Amino acid sequence: MAVADLLVMIFAVIVYLIFNYHFPYSFLSYTAACKFILYINFVNLDMSVWFTVSFTFDRFVSICCQDVKDKYCTKRIATTIVFTASILACLKGVPMFFSYEAERVIDNVHWGCRTTEAVYTLPAWTVYSWMQSTSVVLLPFSLMALFNSLTVRRILLANRTRRGLRGNGSESQSDAELKNRRKSIVLLFTVSCSFILLWLTSVGSFAATRISNSVYYQGGYSSPGYIATEVGYLLLYLSSCTNTCIYAVTQRKFRDELNIMLRSPWVLFVELFEDKKQFKSNQRFISSRKQHFKFIYV
Repeated sequence: MAVADLLVMIFAVIVYLIFNYHFPYSFLSYTAACKFILYINFVNLDMSVWFTVSFTFDRFVSICCQDVKDKYCTKRIATTIVFTASILACLKGVPMFFSYEAERVIDNVHWGCRTTEAVYTLPAWTVYSWMQSTSVVLLPFSLMALFNSLTVRRILLANRTRRGLRGNGSESQSDAELKNRRKSIVLLFTVSCSFILLWLTSVGSFAATRISNSVYYQGGYSSPGYIATEVGYLLLYLSSCTNTCIYAVTQRKFRDELNIMLRSPWVLFVELFEDKKQFKSNQRFISSRKQHFKFIYV
């Protein structure tokens, strides 16, 4: 989930929004490169969304479904879900290559990207657009709200029952189980609620434009629909950088793995340097021994 969010920030914000704006007519402006960047943006955003939904569902199963917890909450299942979600996101984005065409042709070189007329006229593209918007905006938003509400209800009931069983005399004692549950619910709600709140504007903009069959850019840049949609995009991309920060702050294991990843190139470099130094030392030792035996033989 952190990697997918980081890829969204790199390709959607840095490459597509910043580099394309400040470096027009660079290789990023070629139609082929533009199509590929738009495809990567869609795939990364889709993976980021559904990895967050999968994380929320995983916490829901771990807390609320004790019967299937041991079978579902395993490394193999997690790997399968991540791999399947990635493949489906890549397949869902394939039509993006055919929905754009060159914006202009200069000396037989295709520059820029613009939406083809078929996207606005063919019913198949309308169905695909609705499916894309629903799978990235409405469905994840609804699923996360549902799983969070059920998880919170289960945790509150479990904590109330546990405190009742422990009795009033032991309330002042430290309860490791309650602390673990508290940490779990804090992490879950920090990730999930930040996603829901930052996507709320996009959901409202989608409801106001797509469901009402209106176009957000009617009325120019001062149109309320246009402003709401652009603010929704801003918050949407902002939600992609919060999960990585949340994990870096709250999860010790995540910080340890991140530290190992950042240190590994330097460790590899040091090991190669030490191996090379040891190799040269061995070569000098072998050379000296040869000279010694040669002297003895003579």
